[in-house]
Amino acid sequence: MCMFSLFFVQPDIAYVLAFLCALILCCTDLFAENDRIYSFLAVCYFSSGILLCTSVCFYPAVCFGLFRRRKYIPAAFGFVLFCVLSVWLIRPAPLLICLGLALFLWGFLLAAETRERAALQEMLRRTLDDSTERDLLLTEKNRSLLEKQDYEIYTATLRERNRIAREIHDNVGHLLSRSILLAGAVRTINQDEMLSSSLDSLDDTLNAAMDNIRSSVHDLKDDAVNLDEAVRSLIKDFTFCPVSYCYDAGKNIPRDVKYCFISITKEALSNIIRHSNARKASVTIREHPALYQLCIEDDGSPAAAAADAEETHPRYSGSSRGIGLTNMRERVSVLRGTIHISTENGFRILAAIPKTADRKESN
Repeated sequence: MCMFSLFFVQPDIAYVLAFLCALILCCTDLFAENDRIYSFLAVCYFSSGILLCTSVCFYPAVCFGLFRRRKYIPAAFGFVLFCVLSVWLIRPAPLLICLGLALFLWGFLLAAETRERAALQEMLRRTLDDSTERDLLLTEKNRSLLEKQDYEIYTATLRERNRIAREIHDNVGHLLSRSILLAGAVRTINQDEMLSSSLDSLDDTLNAAMDNIRSSVHDLKDDAVNLDEAVRSLIKDFTFCPVSYCYDAGKNIPRDVKYCFISITKEALSNIIRHSNARKASVTIREHPALYQLCIEDDGSPAAAAADAEETHPRYSGSSRGIGLTNMRERVSVLRGTIHISTENGFRILAAIPKTADRKESN
């Protein structure tokens, strides 16, 4: 429209100014989010056509933004003003008027297509966002299912180990015990020296078999201990005060570490019942890259915590007192760990056991 109007309108300063203002409005349409502001600027531009008649050539371009925003009243005002100014004031060639009217129609159709395309793009964006969100949810759900499946397999394995250990102990162990008693009875009443060596060998063999079965049963039971379930069971039976529990460790923890933490937890909860006036307690088990950590604390008053320390801490007690914390320290020191006891703001036990190479191999 601008290029075609050059054949009918003298390109003076007013023409250039009108073109620049129309260009600014078209750019504003791309970035302005407030429809009222753009409509007000468009109406001001249409009104300026009374003074700058050449701005009529650019009314269709400004109306495109109004059509796109569905502001039909300001667009109708621009269209009517275009017709009035073109016919009575400017009186250009009929071809230029027809071209302007055609551009109004083209702007209206192009705005409708633009809105439809924008709606499709918004729908596509939402679909992609929903698809991404569903993928994330499915991934998280699959991860949770895999973790739950691994945990169920691990739990089933521990139960099967306990069942096998119980079957061996109740059946094979009892049969071997009976055989050992029978062999001992036969040795006692035997008077044939030729059978003595055979009976002695039989007794030694049965005793060795019993020792091997006991060792196997103990190994099965040791491997079948689940630290998380064991501590949860202790907390479930603890009714003195509410206990918050946090377990952030793996499944394959060395058996000596598991028994150490279970014993410390049992003794610490017992001390809370006997010596503390705590209203709440917490048990936290964490696995770090280089160590295993157990933290047990309560919110008992400083006086009660001090009494607890005097009752159980070896530094404040005699040889007959302080057995609980002494056993804790001995268990942790055997595993080359450290234990810290604090009586500030309650009572706190923090035990840390390093991951040594030998323990990793045994795990």
